Amino acid sequence: MTDVLRKAEMAVTESSREAATAGDVTEASRPAGTAGGRSFASTSLPRHLLRGAAGFGALIGSVALIPVLGLASLALAPLGLLALRGCPACWAIGLVQTVSMGRLRRQCADGRCELTRAPAARAR
Repeated sequence: MTDVLRKAEMAVTESSREAATAGDVTEASRPAGTAGGRSFASTSLPRHLLRGAAGFGALIGSVALIPVLGLASLALAPLGLLALRGCPACWAIGLVQTVSMGRLRRQCADGRCELTRAPAARAR
């Protein structure tokens, strides 16, 4: 799991660098993974996992039910893709973004962007 997070952080860092070279350094305080407004994150982890279960279930069901329902079962495939917001990779990116939401910050300075840990919230 840490390898997946590390790869996602590198991908977000790379997209941040691309945005910085394109002149988008004005929104450096946005959470990581929202470069250019492209975020696949959900508002909560349980909601994201529920979307994943529905999406993957519909995709698997669309193929598994072909012997029972015939080609009509393939109508589930678009519903699965809709639940996953495009594709299984989009859902996985959203999972990493949802988990890291509020934990990572993108900071850009001098045309170079980096991911840093967000300061811990103070307990009251």
